[in-house]
Amino acid sequence: MAARGTHSSALAARYAAALLELADERNELDRAAADLSALRAMLAESEDLRRLVESPLLSRADQGRAMAAVLEKAGTSDLVRRFVGLVAHNRRLADLDAMIVAFLAELASRRGEVTAEVTSAQPLDAEQQAALVEGLRRSVGGTVRMNLSVDHGLIGGLVVKIGSRLFDGSLKSKLQRLQLAMKGLG
Repeated sequence: MAARGTHSSALAARYAAALLELADERNELDRAAADLSALRAMLAESEDLRRLVESPLLSRADQGRAMAAVLEKAGTSDLVRRFVGLVAHNRRLADLDAMIVAFLAELASRRGEVTAEVTSAQPLDAEQQAALVEGLRRSVGGTVRMNLSVDHGLIGGLVVKIGSRLFDGSLKSKLQRLQLAMKGLG
């Protein structure tokens, strides 16, 4: 199983590097990054879209046509539409999310940026986001970009992941730690 994951991440990195170079040559890095971020959000939000990209039952032509329609409706750039079309043609849509993550990570690395995956119990307003970015910037010493998501199961607080570091200040985790401590006393 580990070999599959390693192969998949290496494959994603190769596709991402190729797209990054092409976007750079065309001076479309920011547009490609924005389109890929929007596509990643669509994949996260739509179970139907995830089924489409992960289904081995659909032909590559059907997947390609469906993805082209979705991306056209979303107003995605020609470069990203053609990239996703190639990915579909090569039967690699199941690895699309990993390719997007690899692209965004490499672009951030080139720009000296750090990406923080932030999960909160409730949506953060602009003031909270700005304060969090500033605190993270002081902590990591660089430009910080945030990918925000909401998980109501956290009850309260935040979970922040930067690279391999995880900062869990959620109420859910605090309650779990308290429960474990209480079991030790009994």
